[in-house]
Amino acid sequence: MHDSVRDNEAAGQTEPPSEQAPGGLFDDVTQLARAMRQLFGAQMQLLAAELGLARSAVSWLLAAGLIATVAGVGLGLTVLGLVGLVLAKWFGSWIAAFAVLAVLEALALAGAILLFRRCMHWMSLPGSRQEWRAIMRDTLQKAEQDVEADKRPD
Repeated sequence: MHDSVRDNEAAGQTEPPSEQAPGGLFDDVTQLARAMRQLFGAQMQLLAAELGLARSAVSWLLAAGLIATVAGVGLGLTVLGLVGLVLAKWFGSWIAAFAVLAVLEALALAGAILLFRRCMHWMSLPGSRQEWRAIMRDTLQKAEQDVEADKRPD
């Protein structure tokens, strides 16, 4: 019942209170400025949080890379030991097994070196050289423009 009385009182008020005059352009601009400041403040907080996460992620990535490297080397040594053991059982001689294993490792090293040389050759092809020169020329021009812009008095 009290609610219906309040509804009747609220229905009787049709004109806005006199103390709330319609805002002018200045009020709109100040509200916009306040909203923009809040927006950029929130964006800066978000950026700071993301940078903190990225900094943490880099540390974890380095740790994971180190662990993967250690585990990979350990696995490689284990596989080489097992291959050496199998070769020793097959040849009946540890010396022959180690010699064959050394030849296999030398072949793997030679293959890796040849692959590296091939990749370096691909980078030195004319198309790659032209792109590299274009990147360096653009970077140099931009640096010169920045230096000239700094020298000009404002």
